[in-house]
Amino acid sequence: MHSIHRRNLAEATSEPTSRHGASLPAGRLLPLLLLAITMFFIAPLPAQGSPVPVRFAEGMVRGFLELSDADGKRIASGDFLQVPRGGELKCRTVLYFKDGSLHDESAVFTQERTFLMKNYHLIQKGKSFQEEMEVSLDRAGGKYRVSVGKQGQEKVLEGKLDLPLDVYNGMVPTVLKNLPEGAREKIHMVAFTPAPRVIELDMVPDGEDRVLVGDLEKSADHYVLKPKLGLLKLPAALLGRTPPDNHIWTITKDVPAFVRFMGPLAFGGPIWRIELASPRWPK
Repeated sequence: MHSIHRRNLAEATSEPTSRHGASLPAGRLLPLLLLAITMFFIAPLPAQGSPVPVRFAEGMVRGFLELSDADGKRIASGDFLQVPRGGELKCRTVLYFKDGSLHDESAVFTQERTFLMKNYHLIQKGKSFQEEMEVSLDRAGGKYRVSVGKQGQEKVLEGKLDLPLDVYNGMVPTVLKNLPEGAREKIHMVAFTPAPRVIELDMVPDGEDRVLVGDLEKSADHYVLKPKLGLLKLPAALLGRTPPDNHIWTITKDVPAFVRFMGPLAFGGPIWRIELASPRWPK
């Protein structure tokens, strides 16, 4: 099921006929075409990449986060946590939604001259997400496991991927903070649709924006993150699931710091905004 010969793809895209030689209705042609294209492109292709050099070594970090919808309404609160452990670091972003949903994403990485992701784990559950999902990805052997659906009704995908050295799931803000000023960079991500696929992510600088920290005005570098689907572009467009650009703002002067993220947290999901939050004393 993970591949299909080009000859079979050509047959699938020609005008299909019934057992008696009559043409199938046009309304049934598109689903067959989409199925053939999806089956053809589902097998992962090897990708090349260079890991990003470490300019600022990471350490123990905790930041408070707020998640807002497109109207600016706060829908979740949470934490960014980063802890060194035995020569590795684990970073975790956890968001608790008001409706009881959960987004819990973590990555373990090393920073010996370059950043290298070792493993990745993602949990998304609750009605804020179109599909409940749990994902695990391990660089050792490229093993992945994707569980989709509610407990007791899960569909499980397991297998192996050829992972480039610059796959950075769960740690894009960390990598971005380490780019030289105004630098453009290409890295790789594993997109879970829910079948996993290694895609390229183009990180493009887009100027500076003003941001206020209390009464102080700061300058934040704006980066646009452009997913490059490659061979998946056509089937994604036909299915109406082409992912939008994401946006990240960081303050880079003196000590780099994350400021804001805008984009979907799940494939095909709504555009949300993650920002740093300050503790407030209850009245």
